[in-house]
Amino acid sequence: MNLSNSDLEMYTETPSVPGGNGTALVVRNVNLTFPDGEQGLHVLSDISFSVQTEEFVCILGPSGSGKSTLLRVLAGLLAPTQGEVVYQGRELQGPRREIGFVFQKANLMPWRTVLENITLPLELQHIPNSNAELQAQELVNLVGLDSFEDSLPRDLSGGMEQRVAIARALVYDPRILLLDEPFGALDALTRERMGSELLRIWQARRKTVLMVTHAIPESVFLADRVLVLSPRPGKIRLDMSVDLPRPREDGMRYTVEFGEIAKRLRAAIG
Repeated sequence: MNLSNSDLEMYTETPSVPGGNGTALVVRNVNLTFPDGEQGLHVLSDISFSVQTEEFVCILGPSGSGKSTLLRVLAGLLAPTQGEVVYQGRELQGPRREIGFVFQKANLMPWRTVLENITLPLELQHIPNSNAELQAQELVNLVGLDSFEDSLPRDLSGGMEQRVAIARALVYDPRILLLDEPFGALDALTRERMGSELLRIWQARRKTVLMVTHAIPESVFLADRVLVLSPRPGKIRLDMSVDLPRPREDGMRYTVEFGEIAKRLRAAIG
């Protein structure tokens, strides 16, 4: 498969780093202000937390609280005005190949098939086509899209497109996966099914995951831990562990324990 100029514009390659210890990310006193008039727009205020390897963390907060901005800082796509993000013992200074990102929209290339969309990051690393396709096929199977390898994005549902986006982010085996409201555009039932699918994929690959969501029940069902941000400028209002056993089944959504955790999160959001 040959890469077009449009393909190349959407991706950049960054070098790999050796494996780390039990801490995946450390966020220290992160502040971020966007230029906006004389005083600027203060979006994030004094954010500090750490994430353990293989932990699943959800980030909640009202609209405009800086959730997506924080995720972009963790991806190295935005530099904080003050503070730092530490990855593998060093300050994060730009995107890393070991940190995968799934956006709110799947952003698939309409002229490429499912398999070709997934193999794109490997092509940019000059992985031989045969090897790239084998790795991509494994991800196709993992996300439940076998028999759709040759389909174009126009032939996929919204949930299927997001599965392709998740597979594309996983194909180069990142250590950390960041998801920015990946199911926000889906209907309620599809969103619920995709949450269960995401848990299945996470349990199979055991990545460190940080996911922005507006849905309280979704965060309770998915996460080991939930961070709640305050209205702008976003501060951590609550950092709460989700003490529900794994693996999690759909019936857990209707338990008293689930409801109590959701109630606490709702109160923290205000």
